[in-house]
Amino acid sequence: MRLRNITGCREMIGESEFVVHEPETMKGKWREAFGNDHPVYVEIGMGKGRFLMDMARLYPEINFIGIEKYSSVLLRAVQKLEEEELPNVRLIRMDAEDLENVFAQGELDRIYLNFSDPWPKDRHAKRRLESRQFLARYDQILKKDGTIEFKTDNRALFDFALEEVEAAGWTLNEKTFDLHADARLNEGNVMTEYEERFSAQGNPICKYIISR
Repeated sequence: MRLRNITGCREMIGESEFVVHEPETMKGKWREAFGNDHPVYVEIGMGKGRFLMDMARLYPEINFIGIEKYSSVLLRAVQKLEEEELPNVRLIRMDAEDLENVFAQGELDRIYLNFSDPWPKDRHAKRRLESRQFLARYDQILKKDGTIEFKTDNRALFDFALEEVEAAGWTLNEKTFDLHADARLNEGNVMTEYEERFSAQGNPICKYIISR
């Protein structure tokens, strides 16, 4: 995906009350940031924020944090939140490699990975958000009974992700190679912008749910 640089986007993000600008200072204090003791769900690579905001509307009793490393993409989510304020949403501009600096051990209840960058070259495998290296990071910040939900239309990435689950010692709770044809797993499914686009093109959507 080619990202268009938007002049002044970092400044606009910097002025938003919905963006946590020094997330390291919130480590272990995220429930305080929301002013409640509700569960905390994180979407890594949230893009323009459609999934996150739809989930926040459906589940006001959950705190949602969206992570995006590209300012020009995060800006779109910021603009949406400026139009429709959702008290249970916070945004962070950061690289997922820094997760352990931002969240304390067992602080998160769930992690969403939606249509992640596949990093197709083998030498970049450890950069994939579904790799055993990232699963080790998630292991530190998820509660013991926490889960990860991953969706993609990239079958090669999904096959890789399934192999990594076993290699990292995690448990595969649910798996489907065609989410929208699976009545049980698709019930209550909230689509991302990519999901809507890819499924409309006839691409099957793969999904897994894993835990330790």
